[in-house]
Amino acid sequence: MPKIDYFFATLSPYVYIAGRRLEEIAAKHGAEITYRPMDVMALFPRSGGQLPKDRHPSRLEYRAQEMRRQAKKAGLPLVMRPANWPTNGAPSSYAIINAQKAGGGDMGVLVHAITRACWAEEKDIALEHVICAALEEAGFDPGLAESNLMMAADEYGQNLDEAVRRGVFGSPFYITDTDERFWGQDRLGDLDLHLSGQL
Repeated sequence: MPKIDYFFATLSPYVYIAGRRLEEIAAKHGAEITYRPMDVMALFPRSGGQLPKDRHPSRLEYRAQEMRRQAKKAGLPLVMRPANWPTNGAPSSYAIINAQKAGGGDMGVLVHAITRACWAEEKDIALEHVICAALEEAGFDPGLAESNLMMAADEYGQNLDEAVRRGVFGSPFYITDTDERFWGQDRLGDLDLHLSGQL
C-alpha cells in the first residue's frame, strides 16, 4: 500500500483550494494518508523562506493572482482577505491530530471544513466552537477539540521538526514512502501520475 505524508497548515489558502483531491487520489491508488499539521510560519525561516509580511510586493501580488485563479479552477469560493486571518493555527491543528488518533470520521472532510471556515466563511479557526463544528461535520466527537492538548501540542512540534528534516518548505506538501516530494495543490496531478507509475 502506498503511503503519503501530508504536511500542511490549517492557515494555508492552498490547503483549502486543494479541496478533497488528495483523498480522491489516495482512494484511487489505495494509498494511506498520514496528516501532519504544522506551523508554517515557523517553517519558513527554518527552510530558507520568508514570512508573507516580509516578502517583496511583486511576490505578494503574484500570490494574490494565483490564489484567485486556482480557486476559480477548483470551483471554490474564496475570500482574498479573510477577516480572521492570520490567526492561531495551533488549536485546529491539535483537533486534527486528535481526530486522526481517534478515528471514526473523515479526515479529508475535517481538514476542508476547517480551511473553508477560514477562507470562505471568514470564521476564526482558533475558536473552539468553530473547530467543534468542523469535527462534527466530519463525523468526529466535538470533544476532541479540547482533549489531550499537551500530547497534541507535542506532536504538532514534532511535525514541524520532521518537516524540516525531510525537506518541506511550504504548505501543502506531499511526500510518498519512496521520498518523492510534491509542493503545492497544483502538483496533485503529478502525485497522481507518480502513483500510477507514469512519473
